[in-house]
Amino acid sequence: MPKPQVLEFSGQFWLNRKGCGYLGAGRVELLEHIDECGSIARAAKRMGMSYKTAWDAVEAMNNLADQPLVVRATGGKGGGGTLLTDYGKQVIAGYRLMEAEHRRFLARMEAGVKNFDQINNLLKAINMKTSARNQFLGQVSYLEKGAVNSEVKVDMGEGLEIFAIVTNEAVEDLGLALGKETMVLIKSSFVLLSPDEKLRISARNRLYGTVREVVPGAVNSEVKLELPGGRVLTAIITREALTELGFVPGQRACALIKASHVILAVND
Repeated sequence: MPKPQVLEFSGQFWLNRKGCGYLGAGRVELLEHIDECGSIARAAKRMGMSYKTAWDAVEAMNNLADQPLVVRATGGKGGGGTLLTDYGKQVIAGYRLMEAEHRRFLARMEAGVKNFDQINNLLKAINMKTSARNQFLGQVSYLEKGAVNSEVKVDMGEGLEIFAIVTNEAVEDLGLALGKETMVLIKSSFVLLSPDEKLRISARNRLYGTVREVVPGAVNSEVKLELPGGRVLTAIITREALTELGFVPGQRACALIKASHVILAVND
């Protein structure tokens, strides 16, 4: 009878915020390369990933962080680039310390568990997964109940606020209350964009920012709007709309979102 292979105690160390993946070894390594290179493009090349994948990871981290981890620098001898903030450097240092303690914990566990080679399944943390492209962390700052629905305002910091209309039953199920930490989820297809910041429309939410990137597609196009605090809102619009409205990087724009299209989530 062949000798059974010995299983090794291993695991990945991730930090989540309200059920969303925030920091892992790969993302931290990307941040370290950005700090060394001063460029997301060069950092992505070192990591063997595409520029878009690297930017998406940076946006996800910035959107979930209390402060931006990465910012763009303009001008200077090198013509600008991408910089890690002091807060970003502190986050890296803290992650590396916790990661080292995590490795020591796994080593102690492996040494203390007998017949570990017979263990076939390990419990895994259950993370909230969603198809919504835009995810922002905030706190409930206003809550008004009506006969059927409730109006909820979430403060996302840096002057950013978002209104959501949810059922009273959802308020009870989620335990929403003033000060409650809440995740705001918005599908990119629900985001309307306008170059006219004074446009009058019934959409309750208006988020102002600067177009950072435009990715044309055969049918639909992706437009990324940089909001205050380094957060990024992604919108999917038709190719015809992109041609008509003429969005280009650096242009000011307004994102319009109906309160009924905003999804709220908690992870208690």
